[in-house]
Amino acid sequence: MNPLDIIDKYYAHTPELKQVLLIHSEQVRDRALSIVSRHPELNVDKQFIAEAAMLHDIGILFCDAPKIHCHGNHKYIEHGWLGAELLRKEGLPLHAGVAERHTGAGITLEQVIREQLPLPEKDYCPRTTEEEIICYADKFYSKSHLGQELTLDKVRYNIWRYGHDSVRRFDNWRQKFE
Repeated sequence: MNPLDIIDKYYAHTPELKQVLLIHSEQVRDRALSIVSRHPELNVDKQFIAEAAMLHDIGILFCDAPKIHCHGNHKYIEHGWLGAELLRKEGLPLHAGVAERHTGAGITLEQVIREQLPLPEKDYCPRTTEEEIICYADKFYSKSHLGQELTLDKVRYNIWRYGHDSVRRFDNWRQKFE
């Protein structure tokens, strides 16, 4: 499976957004693969990580975020589950799991309910090591500041909006992957 074929299929009519998606996804992929290379003991599927990292944000197409050329009808926080639905329709359920569970350092069912988030009521926390690696790598790159790597302090600050448990999950991943 070539992730660029799927990206081309859905982003051909939005070249500016496609460029944002590609640059960001390549940064995430490269960091995730670097983690895998440094930690062979994790025994993960390197090809899957490369593919899923390229597709983890496929759902931004449906969201309203004009700063990054997104002109859809949904709130940005919904891009994960929307992308997951798209990937399931493409016959990629494992890739869909990455897309669905990469926002923040995961979003719990309790958060969805408590904060009345515009998401289907379920848990959105990474479940596999592959999902954790991609979610972790994603936190270091912003689609609104392409090409820049965020500092650890900035990443942790950004994750605070998802709560203390999210920061704890991120810190655990940092110990595991760095």
